[in-house]
Amino acid sequence: MSPVRASPPRVAAALLAAAIAGCGSAGPPVLTPAAQARADGGRPPYTRADVDFMSGMIGHHAQAVVMAGWAPSHGAGASLRALAERIVVGQRDEIALMQTWLRDRNETVPDGGPSHHLMPGMLTAEQLARLDQARGPEFDRLFLAFMIQHHQGAITMVEQLFGANGAAQDETVFKFASDVHVDQITEIEFMSKMLAALANPEKSP
Repeated sequence: MSPVRASPPRVAAALLAAAIAGCGSAGPPVLTPAAQARADGGRPPYTRADVDFMSGMIGHHAQAVVMAGWAPSHGAGASLRALAERIVVGQRDEIALMQTWLRDRNETVPDGGPSHHLMPGMLTAEQLARLDQARGPEFDRLFLAFMIQHHQGAITMVEQLFGANGAAQDETVFKFASDVHVDQITEIEFMSKMLAALANPEKSP
């Protein structure tokens, strides 16, 4: 009898098995949770802390937009009006980003109005009333002091997020939170110089 010859598919399968065995010593690639989720065809994982951060930051940003929106009608100086305009435009865009992130995950989406729940750094009703009643240089002074407080609260929120177990693995959440942290620190430094200049007009921010 002639020897039984392996059919081409069986030969190919044997070669493939040998190749896999030869590569086995290297071990499988290690994927991050986000990369694994993409490999599986799903979204990167997210946690309740991510949802709470994005939801809370919408209300936090919305209050900043209200505060900054008062600058033109409250006699703010030119430098502060320019800062306020940047805050309004930037934070409105970020509110839209956060709403989209929540909506895509079928989570509750805040309407973009100021939150009634005071997140870290947010102004109380009394502080908002004081700011609304101020005009001219007094508005500038209060705005800067209160917005520094507001920004420091946002930094606290980011730090709480990064300290939560399993949070900020989602790429969008991680990048957004990181950007908020850097931007708020930068603006605090700028506003602190502006505040110092109000006390000493010879200084400029």
